[in-house]
Amino acid sequence: MYKTLIAAALAATTLVGTAHAEVATYSIDPTHTFVTFEVTHFGTSTNRGRFDKKEGTVQLDKAAKTGKVDLTLETGSIDTGTVAFDKHLQSDSFLNAALFPTAKFTASNFTFNGDKVIEVAGQLTMLGKTLPVVLKATSFNCYMNPMLKREVCGGDFETTIARSQWGMNWGINLGIPDSVKLAVQVEAVKQ
Repeated sequence: MYKTLIAAALAATTLVGTAHAEVATYSIDPTHTFVTFEVTHFGTSTNRGRFDKKEGTVQLDKAAKTGKVDLTLETGSIDTGTVAFDKHLQSDSFLNAALFPTAKFTASNFTFNGDKVIEVAGQLTMLGKTLPVVLKATSFNCYMNPMLKREVCGGDFETTIARSQWGMNWGINLGIPDSVKLAVQVEAVKQ
């Protein structure tokens, strides 16, 4: 009986060690990762833009179905294709890039369906305020990159936020929507 208990304890320790060993760290590829926003313009067309400078890491344990993400965006790198609009979004009316040069998304709550990540729940920090945000996956995949000779994981994620929750109230009284769709295209390279 005693030998059976010791064997079971060793087996459990081995399994825990094996599950822990499955954690892989991935570095976000800035050439294949973009966070874009979409907001309707007086119910007529859609204004879009993206953050060009970003960095971060993802940890993924496919066996344990867990993960972590840490993504930082430079707020001054917002690019809509129109310099005047970019400057307005960088001003204290919206992102206040001078005072808050970064926005950050961190998460440690991943939901899987089989091998696929279907949801990432975390915290978005902008303008010095941190609030919960849930990103829903519209696609997710891992593949062996033939050029890098390393595994790459990523997908497309989206959510809709109310910008006023972070204090971005400019234009709401003029009819510019509070609701902003965020689309996150991400690929990260295994380290």
